Amino acid sequence: MGKKTPLNAWHHAAKARMVDFAGWDMPVQYTSLLEEHRAVRADAGAFDVSHMLAVDVTGADSTAWLRYLLANDVAKITSPGKALYSCMLNAEGGVVDDLIVYHVGDARYRLVINAGNRESDLAWMQSTLGERDVTLQAQTDLAIIAVQGPNARDKALPLLPASLSEAARDLRRFYCTQAEGWFVGRTGYTGEDGFEVILPSADAERFWSGLMDAGVRAVGLGARDTLRLEAGMNLYGQDMDTTTNPLESGLAWTVALKSPERDFIGRAPTEALKQSGLRQHLVGLVLEDRGVLRGHQSVYLGEQRIGETTSGTFSPSLSQAIGLARIDASVTETCEVEIRQKRYPAKIVKPPFIKDGQATF
Repeated sequence: MGKKTPLNAWHHAAKARMVDFAGWDMPVQYTSLLEEHRAVRADAGAFDVSHMLAVDVTGADSTAWLRYLLANDVAKITSPGKALYSCMLNAEGGVVDDLIVYHVGDARYRLVINAGNRESDLAWMQSTLGERDVTLQAQTDLAIIAVQGPNARDKALPLLPASLSEAARDLRRFYCTQAEGWFVGRTGYTGEDGFEVILPSADAERFWSGLMDAGVRAVGLGARDTLRLEAGMNLYGQDMDTTTNPLESGLAWTVALKSPERDFIGRAPTEALKQSGLRQHLVGLVLEDRGVLRGHQSVYLGEQRIGETTSGTFSPSLSQAIGLARIDASVTETCEVEIRQKRYPAKIVKPPFIKDGQATF
């Protein structure tokens, strides 16, 4: 039996199909993956992502430490309430994990880290502290519910504490606000607008049930994956890991190199890679024939193997197979993907595949 979120009993009562995900008993779908996916694109869906972990960072040296820990620069988010997406790198420039950091006050931050890396991330962060005045507090008594879709904010706002609702209504994208132990970020992992709500575990089922009563669709991990892939968003462990640099993973925009005085973990090999030129890059693929893209399928240009897919799915919005692939940097237009010993033509595109409900290619 895996670890359970505060909503685990609700998922079972709803007869969701449950799977083990990073040691957690999680819903992969409730009814139909296609219906859940389309509900988020057209209206609003709710995701139980309480298996992820909020970590609060405080102390006089917290800003300086985060500037050392992260490839992106928290100096960009000087105003409280701003959020930043970044990777943590190891000494070789490989990606330890990706995360969102929220600036919540003077020398105070909140990080949200991935479920599969909870323990290893905490151990890694602790190992980098040295003698700095920094305290890390893992908030294990909180639930996290993402509400995503064009109508998500309107449906969620009436269910927030009164002291939070007005501030949440005026939130700009990639900002956060908090009150009464609740925390709301206008962030997400679907390519749609919405909120990620971090709240006391005791309040989770009431908030979730209120969302269902408001017509928000319960959405499982299956549709979460198709949505994030349509939006061109990386998944840790598939599209990047400790063996890949963010520059090779479509994440150059998350690496801040403009301040030469800022030394962050993995900076030297990342700069060296940028100067020498990339041998591989992460691209989007659109299959031009019937077939299904999955991770670890070989990609060819003629008879030369040029890389492999890292993620793949059937896109409900496009009605065709899409994927991400790490391939030779010199290849930018077309290729072939080997599926069950047969090669299928594919177009190389720049993610995302879907933006504002429309194909981008």
